[in-house]
Amino acid sequence: MDTSIGLTPTLIGFSGGSGSGKTTLAAAIHERLGNHRSAVLSLDAYYKDLSYLPLEARAAVNFDHPDALDVQLLTQQIRQLRCGHTVEVPRYDFTTHTRRSETLTFQPKAVVLVEGILLLALEPIRSLLNLKVFVDTPADIRFIRRLLRDIQERGRTVDSCIQQYYATTRPMHFAWVEPSKAFADVVVSSEEEVEILATLLIERIEHL
Repeated sequence: MDTSIGLTPTLIGFSGGSGSGKTTLAAAIHERLGNHRSAVLSLDAYYKDLSYLPLEARAAVNFDHPDALDVQLLTQQIRQLRCGHTVEVPRYDFTTHTRRSETLTFQPKAVVLVEGILLLALEPIRSLLNLKVFVDTPADIRFIRRLLRDIQERGRTVDSCIQQYYATTRPMHFAWVEPSKAFADVVVSSEEEVEILATLLIERIEHL
C-alpha cells in the first residue's frame, strides 16, 4: 500500500539538556501551527528495547548515551518522513524500559518538529534537519524539572533520580549534549517567554 502523501516536510530539530524546555517549546510551536500543518516526533520513542535483560540490569543502563537509542530506526523513519511517507513509531515504556508491542502511526505534515536531548549529537540525523534549535537552560532549573518529571510521569523515586543524575545524566550532558550546541543553527534561552520564542521560530520556519 502506498503511504506517501505527496509532501516534503520541513524538519525542525530541538535539542538541549534534560529539562531544558525543548519539549515545551516544540509543543508551543505545534499548537500555533495546528495539527493540520505540524506534528511532533520525540526521540524518547526510540530507546532500544531492553526486554532481554533482567529488570535490575535494565535500570543500570546509561540512557543518556547515544548507544541507548535505536539510531538506525530513527534515521530510517526520518528519511521516510522526508519523502512524505507515513511511519510506525515505536512506543516505549519507561517504567519497564521496554518497547511496547503496539506502534503509533505517524503521518508527515508540512512541518515535523523533532525533539530530543541527544538529537544534535547524532550525526546521521543532523544532516536531515532543515533547522536545528538548541535550548540553553541553567543546570539547576534542568535538574528540578527532570526530577519532577521522572517522579510524576515515570514512577521513579527521588533517590533513583538523584543517583542517575550524578552517575550518567550530568557527565553525559558534558560529554554529548553541551558540545552538540555547536551544531545548532539557533540557540535560544529558556529564560525567555516560550510564546515569544515560538513566535520568533515560526517566523524563521515560514521562510525556510
